[in-house]
Amino acid sequence: MEEGWRVPPSAPGGAAAGAAGPGHRQGARPSAVRARLYGAAAMGAEREARACAAFYGTRGLAPTVLSCLRCLRHFAGSTAKRCKEKHLEEALQLTRVLSEGLRALSEAEARPLLRCVLAFQMEATSSSSSFQKLEQMVTQLAVGKEALLAQEVDMLLAGLALQGEVLSPGDLQSVSMFLEESSLGQQYWRQNLALLLQRLATTLRRVLQGPPTPGSTWGYLVIKACLQVFQVLPKDVAPLVWSLSGKSETLQSVLGLLLEVIWGKALTKDTRLLAGTALSMLVNTAPQPQHGASAVLTLFQFPSQAGTGELKFGELMVEVPPLLEPDGLEKLVLTRGLLTCCKMDILSCQLEGLPHKACLLLDMVFPAVCALTREQKDCHYYCFQACALWLQRLREGLAALWRLTGSRILTQDTELLQEITQLLWSNAETPVEGVSKFIHSSFRLLLEIYHLECQHFEDQERPLYQRMLQRVVSMPWQIKARYVPLCAIVPYMGSQQVLDAYPDLPQHLLSCLSTNHLCPAAAEVYKVLVRQQCREWRDGQRGTEVALAEQWALRWLPLLSQALCSPLPILQSNAANHLLTWTLRQLPATQAPLAAQFGGQDTMSLRAWVSLLKAQKNVAGALPLGDEALERLSRCLGTREEGVRLAALGLLCCSPNTNQPLSGTEVQLLREFLPLNLNCDSSSFRQLLQAAVRRALVRLRDSSLAQLRGKAPRSSGPARGAEQLTQAVGFVEWLLRLSIASLSPGSSYQRKKTALLLLAAVLETCTDTWSPDRKKGQPPRTMATLLSYARQSGCWDFFSQPNLLALLSCLQDSTNEIRDLASELLVHYFPATFPKPIALALFQLAQDTLGSPRVQEAEAGAVLMKTILQKSDSGTMKSLSLEAEAALTLPSRGLCFAQHLLHVLQAQYKVACQDLLRAAASTPMHGAIAALRRCLLQVPEVAVSMQAAELVQSWQELLTRLVTTVRDITSLLLGALQSQQGPGADEQAAAPSFAEMGNAIGSLIMLGKGQGQEEEEGDSVLLSEEHSLILTCCWVSVKEIGLLLGGLAELLLSPALPAELGPLLPLPTLQMSTRVFREILLRCRHWGAVEGCSMGFTKFCAALLNHPDPELQAIPRAVLEQGLEALSGPRSSSITRRAAGFPMLFLCIVSGEAPAQARPLLTRCIQTLLTLAAMALPQDWDQTLDLPQVCSLHVLQTLVRGAGLGGAVLCHATPMMALALRGLGSPCWAMRNAAIQLFSALTSRLLGQPWSHRDGCPSEGLSLHAFLGQHPKLGSVLLEELKVATAPTSGGPRLHPALHAILTLLAQLQPGTDSPGSPSAPFLGPLLGLAESPIYAVRAMAAKALVPVVPPPQRCRLLLQLARQLPAAPGQICSHNAVHGHLLQMRALLDSATGTAGLSAQALHPVALQLEVRGWLLTPAQRCPLVRATFLQVLALLPKSFSPGFAHYIHDTISTELGSLLQGGNSSCAEPQVGSAILHQTMAHFMCSEAARLVDSEQIAAVCSLLQQPNPDIQLAILSWVISGERGTCKELENALGLTLLESLWSVLQERGDKEFLRLYLEALLHLYRDPSSWSQEASSKLQGSSASCLEMLLHMVEAECPGPDLLFQALCAASLLLAHQFGDEDGVLVERWCALLEECSQSTCSEVLRLAAARSLQMAGAGVVQRSLRAARASLAPVALRLINMAIHLLQDEEREVRHEASGFASLLRQSPGEVLQDGCIFVQNNVGLQSLLELLLGEFGEHPDTFNSLLQHIPILDLRSVVEELGANKAASLYKEDEPNVFAEPGVLARQLLPVLVQLLEKAPPGSPLHTSALQWLKATGPGVLRDLQYCKHCWSQGTAVPWGMKALGCAKLHTALAVLLVRARLVAQVLQVLGEGATALPGLGSGTQELEQELELIEGLLVQHGLAPVPNQDNAPGELGPLSGTGSSRHAAV
Repeated sequence: MEEGWRVPPSAPGGAAAGAAGPGHRQGARPSAVRARLYGAAAMGAEREARACAAFYGTRGLAPTVLSCLRCLRHFAGSTAKRCKEKHLEEALQLTRVLSEGLRALSEAEARPLLRCVLAFQMEATSSSSSFQKLEQMVTQLAVGKEALLAQEVDMLLAGLALQGEVLSPGDLQSVSMFLEESSLGQQYWRQNLALLLQRLATTLRRVLQGPPTPGSTWGYLVIKACLQVFQVLPKDVAPLVWSLSGKSETLQSVLGLLLEVIWGKALTKDTRLLAGTALSMLVNTAPQPQHGASAVLTLFQFPSQAGTGELKFGELMVEVPPLLEPDGLEKLVLTRGLLTCCKMDILSCQLEGLPHKACLLLDMVFPAVCALTREQKDCHYYCFQACALWLQRLREGLAALWRLTGSRILTQDTELLQEITQLLWSNAETPVEGVSKFIHSSFRLLLEIYHLECQHFEDQERPLYQRMLQRVVSMPWQIKARYVPLCAIVPYMGSQQVLDAYPDLPQHLLSCLSTNHLCPAAAEVYKVLVRQQCREWRDGQRGTEVALAEQWALRWLPLLSQALCSPLPILQSNAANHLLTWTLRQLPATQAPLAAQFGGQDTMSLRAWVSLLKAQKNVAGALPLGDEALERLSRCLGTREEGVRLAALGLLCCSPNTNQPLSGTEVQLLREFLPLNLNCDSSSFRQLLQAAVRRALVRLRDSSLAQLRGKAPRSSGPARGAEQLTQAVGFVEWLLRLSIASLSPGSSYQRKKTALLLLAAVLETCTDTWSPDRKKGQPPRTMATLLSYARQSGCWDFFSQPNLLALLSCLQDSTNEIRDLASELLVHYFPATFPKPIALALFQLAQDTLGSPRVQEAEAGAVLMKTILQKSDSGTMKSLSLEAEAALTLPSRGLCFAQHLLHVLQAQYKVACQDLLRAAASTPMHGAIAALRRCLLQVPEVAVSMQAAELVQSWQELLTRLVTTVRDITSLLLGALQSQQGPGADEQAAAPSFAEMGNAIGSLIMLGKGQGQEEEEGDSVLLSEEHSLILTCCWVSVKEIGLLLGGLAELLLSPALPAELGPLLPLPTLQMSTRVFREILLRCRHWGAVEGCSMGFTKFCAALLNHPDPELQAIPRAVLEQGLEALSGPRSSSITRRAAGFPMLFLCIVSGEAPAQARPLLTRCIQTLLTLAAMALPQDWDQTLDLPQVCSLHVLQTLVRGAGLGGAVLCHATPMMALALRGLGSPCWAMRNAAIQLFSALTSRLLGQPWSHRDGCPSEGLSLHAFLGQHPKLGSVLLEELKVATAPTSGGPRLHPALHAILTLLAQLQPGTDSPGSPSAPFLGPLLGLAESPIYAVRAMAAKALVPVVPPPQRCRLLLQLARQLPAAPGQICSHNAVHGHLLQMRALLDSATGTAGLSAQALHPVALQLEVRGWLLTPAQRCPLVRATFLQVLALLPKSFSPGFAHYIHDTISTELGSLLQGGNSSCAEPQVGSAILHQTMAHFMCSEAARLVDSEQIAAVCSLLQQPNPDIQLAILSWVISGERGTCKELENALGLTLLESLWSVLQERGDKEFLRLYLEALLHLYRDPSSWSQEASSKLQGSSASCLEMLLHMVEAECPGPDLLFQALCAASLLLAHQFGDEDGVLVERWCALLEECSQSTCSEVLRLAAARSLQMAGAGVVQRSLRAARASLAPVALRLINMAIHLLQDEEREVRHEASGFASLLRQSPGEVLQDGCIFVQNNVGLQSLLELLLGEFGEHPDTFNSLLQHIPILDLRSVVEELGANKAASLYKEDEPNVFAEPGVLARQLLPVLVQLLEKAPPGSPLHTSALQWLKATGPGVLRDLQYCKHCWSQGTAVPWGMKALGCAKLHTALAVLLVRARLVAQVLQVLGEGATALPGLGSGTQELEQELELIEGLLVQHGLAPVPNQDNAPGELGPLSGTGSSRHAAV
């Protein structure tokens, strides 16, 4: 129940109008009462409609009446809400026409129509909106005949309250609806109030006396009717309650029954809450406020009067039951009911008999609210709703309460204010859904009330504001609850005061914007502050809007520009979406300072610039752009970063008005952009691309419709309007062809998925198909006008045969995403039936693929079957070769199809019984089961036919046979895996082991192959093909069976089918299904099968448990009891180890319980499991068996992890956590293992998943304070365990197994608030005591756990305390463990205080002084290296707080230590110390960090000196520090280290001893020179003389040595780095070797690491080689340059995104002018843009080179078309697995079409007799005859009808499509070569035809292929699928987007 429940008592429709509870949607059920609506002539709405049609059939109103009746019938027959609304709106329009005609008719002539509409209204009482529309219709029709209408309504309602009958749920809905919405209904019930109350009392008594029924809404509806009687008829009810003479025994009975409901006799919480509201509405009828208040006071005292006789309510006396069992909810029901709708004068009047001017609101209701928030843990939502309502009512009644009390209510020292603030702060972080909303509104109301009181009493002292602000500032930024009070405070304190008190707010807002769940709160803080500042600035009259923008920029520009330029996508996106647009709307002048921030060429500046433009466009509409801005926008559309591309696309497509047409610039840019982004491999990119294109299509559609309607803007004349129409139609047609052409099976998954999404956007936007499921996005009513216009132009033939065939090819795809989306488009948008030839061929293909052993193909067959069923009519059905011939006479297509599939399944089962191996290979059953599941459960028409009375018996028979068949199949398959055969095989208690399954499958294989082949079976480790076939058949079939049975139960047990027809799934069938589920879950080992079966079993149990039939409800309960009994009893085998499904059995059952109810099964299950798990272990347990205790823990873990239970298990968290912690100390390993898993599951459930990760640290919002507030008992358990672990023991230290787990849990929480009496305070002592633990891991984890215990304001104090505990001299050490532990705790506290929650250097100065005194801990006087290392780590966190002298002391100490190592100081130490390496690495890291921080030349030189020394620990430490880059960058240090590494490179490569050291060395070198500008002349001089030998050694390492892929990667990249900067004329041979290595590493068969190395090397050095080759002096490099470009073209199609990105960097560098020096800041382009630029480079710079033509031809594969076609026609049995393609991302057909225009231009540009023509002639001679033969073969195959048997299969064959695409490209190229070379070429052997004949032949063959769906429809313009060269930004573009 939401806040909207509270309705002023005077408002019509009041509280009951918001009572949309569980039963509000239930339809009116036919009943005996409804049958007597009109006495003897009773008729339903349909019969009334027929009678009405017959009556008016010959009259003048007949056409309009019939149209109206047709709309009403469609309304009644529709199931979708949108359809009902549409038909009802049409009927309402017609009644307005009919109203005039009816006035001229007599009452007898008007009666049939009125009666008909009333009958429909009576059937519509389940929907308030439909009832209201019908009420409008009735009122409209009865104008002038109001008496007739009243008479008809009286007759209608009289049948609902007949003497002696109980009102049904449908009748109650009718009573409520007529009371609520009909004035005539109210009038009737007012006249018959006594009778209505009697019926309501009788009904409510019957409901309460009957057995509780889960899911029943009967009780809810009767109480709702009572509530509406009290609300709508208060004056009539009042004397029955408050008058002694008029008191009603019936109403007294109703009151008593309501109290019984409130006290828990009702089953559901919602019903009890509604009863409280009804009771409050009855209180409102009191004539005097004191009378009502007295009655309420009596109700609050009701529990204390149990058994005392009677309770007085007004003049009504109610007997108090002698035994009451209040559960606490009754207080909530009464309190919430009063606050929801009780009159204010009753709540605020003085109570008689109580001192101090007491009133209900302050003295009775508020204490009850406080008690509820503390006690009712399972009703948090309603309790805090009551709290918010209390403050709301207090705000409303302030004036009356001031008059009553004469003083302030919320003064500073009042207990009331303290309790409210404590209540709100204590629960501000509660995770219960919806509670935070009430807490937020409560804060605002509290401050508003406080402000009003201060104003009223003229009190200037307002300390509450300051106290609240201080508390907010003291809380960590990660706590979401701090931002709502902050927003509430700002209007009262002013922006400046808040910002002064909270200087870190901007930085904290940035952190929140990078954390999704904190982003809305941070955005609201920003908006509140800026609004307040603007208000203050305007009030202060500080100037114009520009001046306001300048004021804004001083405070907020750095924040917004930093967020918009952030490399974090989430921060950038949230800032743009939540802050930027809002800022521009509030302060338009801020655009100028923002734009000045984003002028850079880096990716982040581009993204921010586009975001700014988009925000401007959304605010201002059209956005004019100059040529420079358009050029920049084009670059953004082609950049490599997806975020920038999407932002630029969004800018093109967005508009504040949907009817604003796209400009020519926008359309041109979209045409360039979309083909280049179809194969993006990011799912989110595809979704956002579709959304953007949909927005563009909506603009095109709506603007075109405005033009056609003549409502376009006046600025566009007729010529411009016609141009816009042509442009819109043309763009949609182009996009349609592009999408269809991209659906070829030869395309990659990414391209097909994007094309389907774009096609869906086109069909959704540009067709007139109505989608009833969507609330928005329906086609406009005038869409037919635009469709007609487009089709007259020869466009928009959306449903043509080529388009149909393209989608049908997608149905055969190997991925379910492509199949399902294509099927959805076919079913939803295409014509109702397939053409018969296509349907027949498709059905045959579906039959074949259903029998495939490959799971993907069988699933494709199931999708095909479902699609055929949905797209066939009865005529098509008769043409299909269905097995169930007898069923063809049935009128239902779904039943006929299901009969056929069941026959197929039964035939496959018979084969499996005879030979399971043969069945698994040729007729596996999972395809038929999947087809049955899809056809029965996913086709709406089938569900409708199941409810048809004439088909129920047929469906019952079919479903019974189906369940029997799948039971037999389950027994067969599971028995086969246990060496048991047949459905009668004995059930085993547990699943077989892997060895047993292997033996059983081996026996089946030998049986299937014959005994003679037994010797062939070797002892192979790998599974054989036959073994995999049987396993796949078994597990997938079992999984599908579970999904099928669960879906059937969910579908068939939820609808309210006519009771007299009997259930479609009778009880024996359901019991049989239960046994199947139990058998699968208990005897199955395969997790996929268990998971699929569990999904089905959960649906099955939910359907049974929520069914009104007690017998059905008992089935899951019985299974649960059997499972618990099996768990606790003795067994002969291990269950949980050998049957993964056993715990899932419990999870499925308890997940099926209704979430809104009490979940008794879950409670019973968990309590039993807790009892079992807590039992003592036996003295001698068998290690081979699972103990009941272990099993119980595993089941509990499964329940906790179950997503379906949500937070329902949290009320049992404390005993489960105590159990898990005890289990960690068990002597049994299995018990400990299960306990740690349960602990992990509980931790995840209690804390939730991390919201986001920022700087590697989780930023959850839950603090320790909030955690302990939500789970106080759990906190006590954890604290007790900690105290036990830290208590002193007499026998020395003892192990505490649960300790580390508790510390891990605490360490995952956030710091809380600093408040007195905080529940986290007791944890501080034990955690500090753990610093002395002898176990290192405990000390380390205790330090991490300390952080959330210490509030930020207390950190400095605790750090100072810990520092003082450190020994000041060597002799003061008592325990090295304690010293180390204290240092670890200091390090953890300082680490957590960095960044946004940092402590200032001044605040930490006292801590630094204490550490300076204890500086000896860093010297060798401290013998423990670990202590020294940790002390140094602590010092490193305080760099700015030390005195200069101590900083020198640290540096000198470290230098001395490391210097002694380098001078051989280790020789003095006979034995190496443990931890010395860690100490030396820590010192080296410290030296590096300090050198980078101070930028001190001496320290930089010292670091470089350390790097050159031979100590491996120090060298590795410095190298790892360089690679990690944790402490930021220092250019001076990086330059020095880079020079040092280059200087030593030759010697390091010469030794090559330690491979790991060499890898790190090269990685650090590459990291330091990752930016080309880092290389300097000095770097070149360091390599002078050794660069060639270094390069030689690196190349040799890659060529001849095998050091591993990681080192090979670094070596190849390092070689490329040297080559890029040290490349000379004499190094040509090395370049050749380098190029050959890149070619070898770039092959698709190489590992990803090597391909990435090749791509990165191309980027590093390849561009330089290509640029050098373009100079006249280095023409000899041209062949190498061509090879590099060729390699880049190959790598740009790699399946790994990172490889493609690196290769696109190479292309990006080459996009610059040939003579231009390579720039560092160039914009890296997207892969396809890079590919285009490489092809343009080849055309422009290498067009005359003889090798260019042949190098491009290498990318057009030669495929044997004839063998592909023969393989298709052979129809061989499919093997289980396909051979994987080496590169699934590559698209040879698409690339070939893209290369064709480039090759043609090369030919055309080359002069006659050039070497290129010679190459072309050689190619023609070699391949031309073969191409012509393949063309003739194509013509033969697809023109003679021989393709019929496998034509539909060919439609989905990727190999065939690729072969044909490549063939057409080669044929086009042959024709072009013939044309260019002339007659000499045609004389070659095998080339008998000329160019013209070949072109004609090509057109003929291409037309044949298009007709069969094997080629895209040719385009007159550039083919839409082709990726032509990017067009430049010309002046012809319109300068607006």
